[in-house]
Amino acid sequence: MSIASCFFASASLSTISNNNTPELNLNRPSPLPLRLSVTTPPSSSSFTTPLSLHLHHHRRPPTSLFLAFSTPTSSGGGGGDDNYNNNGGSGGGGGNNNGGDGDGENAGEKNREEVLIVLAEAKRSMESLPKDLAAAIKDGRIPGAVLSRYFELEKSGLFKWLMQFGGFKERLLADDLFLAKVLFECGVGIFTKTAAEYDRRRENFFKELEIVFADVVMAIIADFMLVYLPAPTVALRSSIAVHAGPISKFFYNCPDNAFQVALSGTSYSLLQRLGAIARNGAKLFAVGTTSSLVGTAVTNALINARKAVDKSSEGEVENVPILSTSVAYGVYMAVSSNLRYQVLAGVIEQRILEPLLHQHKLILSAICFAVRTGNTYLGSLLWVDYARLIGIQKAHEDEKVLSG
Repeated sequence: MSIASCFFASASLSTISNNNTPELNLNRPSPLPLRLSVTTPPSSSSFTTPLSLHLHHHRRPPTSLFLAFSTPTSSGGGGGDDNYNNNGGSGGGGGNNNGGDGDGENAGEKNREEVLIVLAEAKRSMESLPKDLAAAIKDGRIPGAVLSRYFELEKSGLFKWLMQFGGFKERLLADDLFLAKVLFECGVGIFTKTAAEYDRRRENFFKELEIVFADVVMAIIADFMLVYLPAPTVALRSSIAVHAGPISKFFYNCPDNAFQVALSGTSYSLLQRLGAIARNGAKLFAVGTTSSLVGTAVTNALINARKAVDKSSEGEVENVPILSTSVAYGVYMAVSSNLRYQVLAGVIEQRILEPLLHQHKLILSAICFAVRTGNTYLGSLLWVDYARLIGIQKAHEDEKVLSG
């Protein structure tokens, strides 16, 4: 009798001749496949004692998800496949989210076997996992490294609470620094926006204070969405309904970030990555327009209150045009902000910084903070120039010339 099994780990097998009990000591220093064949010793008499297999797994530090994201192997042609797995070449498949036919199945089986090992280490069952995560695991879309990260995040009360929300869960599983980046962006945003406004306006800063306030309010409302929407994710959502239209199916299968690294068993075509830019652009247009409506409405209310108190300011300060400013800011976020934050999150952070510094979280956080601060400041400068270029904001000197 022979028992054959394939484990994606290195192992050492020792057979004890006294009781015919094989023992398997399983370690995972590298993800190399092993084919195990156990054969009972020949005997003239019938074998009545049942053969037992003891599996001993020696725990080691969990594999970093950044390595899983950033360690490429040979890839098959076509389809823009980013399936970085260790099963050799990955098929093109024209952007099929399950990879190539054969390689996608192999990657799915590999993911499921990795997950079983992680579950055994944590002494957890599939029933203890959230339904969306369990369903993705059964589909073979979740590597063991992602599940290890889930268990680590679950130890924190704050992260455990945030992962009750699907969007936060998908982003935290892809990047455990996601929440820190949100705090960086929102915390620094108000200071960098104000500094950029002062740099552009200089001596007119206080004369144009209402416009400055509108810009800062719009920035605070939009900063969160600028981090949230383009952030790389681990997709846990189920398949789209069969009766959905082709356009809905196309955008549903697009990644959240056009440049994010695909997990093992998943690939994105060039068209799907372009679709991610278009889809996020539409969302950010809505966010920008809405936030601008709020900001300009508040600004106009302050201007009117100032005019009521100080009659001499009636000729100096004019109401901000709500509709034109809101649409202009929506277009700006859909184009400039969308592209900058897609590149920042998907290329600079996930593909460059995280693979290099995944073992040095403090340094990685500091560099991400610096990069995002510079990006926010640059965005503020671009917005002021753009607003003046299309005529929705004028420098104070220009207003004096026009009125004179």
